[in-house]
Amino acid sequence: MLLRHMHFLRAVFLHSLTAFGGPQAHIGMMLKTFVHKTPYVTESELMEYNAFCQLLPGASSTQTLTLIGYKRGGVPLAVVTLIVWILPASIMMGALSFLLHYIDKRALHVDIFKFIPPMAVGFLVYAAVMAFHISIKNTITWVIMIVGSILTYIFFNQPWIFPVLIVAGGIATNLSRKRIPQVHQKPKKIKWWNIWLFAIIFILAGIASETAKKRDLPNRKVINLFENVYRMGSYVFGGGQVLMPLMYEQFCIRPEAVKEKDKNVVQIDKDDMYTGMGIVRAMPGPVFSIASFAGGMALKDLGNTPEQRTSMQLLGCLIGTIAIFLPSALLVLFFFPIWHNLKKYAAVYRSLEGINAVVVGIMIAATLVLMKDISLLAMSGGSLINALVISGTFLLMQYTKVPAPVIVAGCLLLGRFSKPPGRPRPPRWSPLANACRTSWIGSAISVRLASVPGSIRRT
Repeated sequence: MLLRHMHFLRAVFLHSLTAFGGPQAHIGMMLKTFVHKTPYVTESELMEYNAFCQLLPGASSTQTLTLIGYKRGGVPLAVVTLIVWILPASIMMGALSFLLHYIDKRALHVDIFKFIPPMAVGFLVYAAVMAFHISIKNTITWVIMIVGSILTYIFFNQPWIFPVLIVAGGIATNLSRKRIPQVHQKPKKIKWWNIWLFAIIFILAGIASETAKKRDLPNRKVINLFENVYRMGSYVFGGGQVLMPLMYEQFCIRPEAVKEKDKNVVQIDKDDMYTGMGIVRAMPGPVFSIASFAGGMALKDLGNTPEQRTSMQLLGCLIGTIAIFLPSALLVLFFFPIWHNLKKYAAVYRSLEGINAVVVGIMIAATLVLMKDISLLAMSGGSLINALVISGTFLLMQYTKVPAPVIVAGCLLLGRFSKPPGRPRPPRWSPLANACRTSWIGSAISVRLASVPGSIRRT
């Protein structure tokens, strides 16, 4: 069955290697790859999938891609699509947890990534322009888009802003008297096992984690790690920029406060976590792959021999990957058939117009947030190149058939061979960590860590 979908899975794999810039930028590349290049879905379907996924916790771009696979081949293809999409980023971030020990001893060249941020902005601009033409068609959608972009920009780091705006936009357009097209759609069968499995795992993981903590079981960190990450994947709205500070609080800040009472608490060194959060921004694929890195770092010291420690670290990477993506996949595959069946009702159908307008506003706000950390106005050669990369990326995506992977490769080569004058050489002791803390890659993850709510209280 999967053989006839190999062309689609190949497109997903290439997308996983070249999708930079976070979920909003990913939509632009999805439009190019899965709509315009090969019409696996229509523009309206892709925008609907993306808007629907904004209502659910988890990685929205991952859920959107999973739904494309679901539409093409049901649950089996959806699962394979999910695996193909998350595997490259998860492997790279898991490998980083092993290589981090050696990075300070090697002169790692990080300039190769320096034009990835402006390229990601170009993808975002393209996505926003395309979504604008699809979704903004009247006065009310204009108002929703403008208000949504302003509020998203102001509260970008607050996890509640995305679902609240989505619901508000749906309510606003539901006040209209828009006619519903009489199109017969076969009802989708609801897979109840998805939500039951999600709930059972959530409850059992919590019970097992508390039991392991109270009895101080030998390998309690393995159980605690799974429960921690699965719980985050179950309620995080807003994407990776929300997940990362939550992980930082859970694995770096909180352990310092309880270390005396709980010596075996799952803990990751702050500097290591900062480096991982910086590097994941320069990696293609879902930002949620930071969980693969965190899982490996959390279990790297378990075991009495080097072989045992390596095995436990590999297990940590696997646990982090599965636990962060599993809940959002179960939720989207359960709720989407319900959403599909409800679209025949006027209230739900009319809400789509407002939801899509909010999504356009979110894209505009995300573009402005990323541009804050890119030098554009300074009178320097670097600023001019950044502006050219942004405009060049947009123009190539909008007016040519140049594939997104070619654009990514070009930006990587440009970063590798361009050397801005007068740039100080990073210290030899930690070139990668220094780059992550001083460049856009690092500044993009400074999401008010001090203001992260202390809502995560279980180990």
